[in-house]
Amino acid sequence: MRTVARGAAVLSAAGVLALSTAGLASAHVTASTPGPATKGGYTKVTLRVPNERPDAGTVKLQLTLPPEYPLASVSSKPVPGWKVEVVKAKLAKPITSHGKEITEAPSTVTWTADPGVQIEPGQFNEFDLSVGPLPEDTDRLLLPTTQTYSSGEVVAWDAPPAAEGADEPAKPAPVLNLVAKAGGADAHNASATAAGSDEHSDSAAGTSAGTDTTARYLGGAGLVVGALGLGFGAGAVLRSRRSTGKPAA
Repeated sequence: MRTVARGAAVLSAAGVLALSTAGLASAHVTASTPGPATKGGYTKVTLRVPNERPDAGTVKLQLTLPPEYPLASVSSKPVPGWKVEVVKAKLAKPITSHGKEITEAPSTVTWTADPGVQIEPGQFNEFDLSVGPLPEDTDRLLLPTTQTYSSGEVVAWDAPPAAEGADEPAKPAPVLNLVAKAGGADAHNASATAAGSDEHSDSAAGTSAGTDTTARYLGGAGLVVGALGLGFGAGAVLRSRRSTGKPAA
């Protein structure tokens, strides 16, 4: 029995190590939308924020909107226990939206946790925005984000995507990929309808605009842990049989 117990303890430690390693390797701040983000249209953007630290919680998040592609409309969905502030800035070049000249646009969105509230170790939270009109002269928007922990550490998720064939950067910025609008379609209405219908569904089921590989890493870790369990179990039984003089079944 002691042999079996020792095997179980080793298995447990190996499982914790595999899972924690997978989480650290894949826990990025990512951006996703409920459907294709159409150029010239509106969409809901969900920032998924995992906590990477085992001994501190996430207490603040700040998103920087690209000044070269200003968004005239940015509104936030309330998150219980968090305050949100949208700050505008003057535009170097005014833009026109719905027939009106826009001289300033949102530049940052900051979520700050109330006292006693945080994203705990091993957990994540999601923060939603409704944005538009999306630019028509680019295929993607980079959304640099800083994550502040209760320890005072600030992590900047601001690296641009890697070139094809290159390794992913350690701290990639969330990316919103844009698609061309269908011929003759009203991009505003199509995107708004997609964003509205998603309000009643799990935002995690939306089409990801960033790459969230956490599930794949955890799945692989599970297979490794399962294989280790079979090996330790078989070894423990054989050693137990030998020590008692009983033949193995």
